[in-house]
Amino acid sequence: MSITWVLTPDDVARIRFAFSPLWELVASLRTLQQPARQSIHLPWIKAVRPRLAGLDLSELFALVPPTGYLADFITPPPDTPLPDFAAELDRVRRTDPEQARREIGRIQGTDPAALARFAADPAAGVSRVADALETYWEECFAEFWPRVYALLERDVLRRSRQLARGGARELFAGLDPAVVWTGERLLIDRPWCADGGLNGDGLILVPSAFYWPAVAVMTAPYQPMLVYPVHGVGTLWEQGPPPAPGALSALIGRSRAAILLALAEPATTSALAARMALTPGAVSQHLGVLSGGGLAVGMRIGKQVVYRRTLAGDMLAAGPAPHA
Repeated sequence: MSITWVLTPDDVARIRFAFSPLWELVASLRTLQQPARQSIHLPWIKAVRPRLAGLDLSELFALVPPTGYLADFITPPPDTPLPDFAAELDRVRRTDPEQARREIGRIQGTDPAALARFAADPAAGVSRVADALETYWEECFAEFWPRVYALLERDVLRRSRQLARGGARELFAGLDPAVVWTGERLLIDRPWCADGGLNGDGLILVPSAFYWPAVAVMTAPYQPMLVYPVHGVGTLWEQGPPPAPGALSALIGRSRAAILLALAEPATTSALAARMALTPGAVSQHLGVLSGGGLAVGMRIGKQVVYRRTLAGDMLAAGPAPHA
């Protein structure tokens, strides 16, 4: 069974990318319930497992069962390209209780008592769930978010270039096998009925590491959203950047060599700093040297400056430096 969305020219023109710390947090609840399904995240599970004993996640697990529908109100579509967790959580707190009650009624959960308690007083339920999400974030996710952020950022930059270069056809062709673009219709292989148009509201595309390898959709009364598996998820829990070849390190220095290799995918200074375990100031200084040497170049995208390798940088990174 597939979902069919009709995209008007206005919808195609309003395709945008975003990523959401709240979505990753909620999706990670399924990872905890089904670790075998997402063994790629075992390093994270092992790190947070000792902390779970002090948390009551029962109501969150009821709203986010291992499979099937999960409550939409706890994953509102991002309203900015780089949403802040606190701002997203505030949107959850402002959920219409009756909307939350309707969504709870759609969940095929394994804890009917928890769902009944929520439905009996949805306003109190929304408040409890928001508090539980905040505690779970602080205890089990906040320290890992910069690593996840860097991966999602690289994916968004990569997909944005695809969209700019080849339009919707090239973008959707490489998004996921479950997503097929016919030229005016988007077919999504999901067992859920959400056919129809997007009514000119456009489409938000959201990469996800913790919902990987599946796709997810959201539609009215929310902004239409398609969640797809992030590219390169296998690198998420690697310890630090790949080691730089000795000759390249000797030529330009270990940190600059590591940054040059990392720029195989464009990235911002903050993302590189998180990945390299360096301060943003140190990364900025190294990028200045690489840019001055013609090995990297910065380009402004919105309010951010994104760095990429030049052709000379690609050539230096691809092969060993000549021996002295």
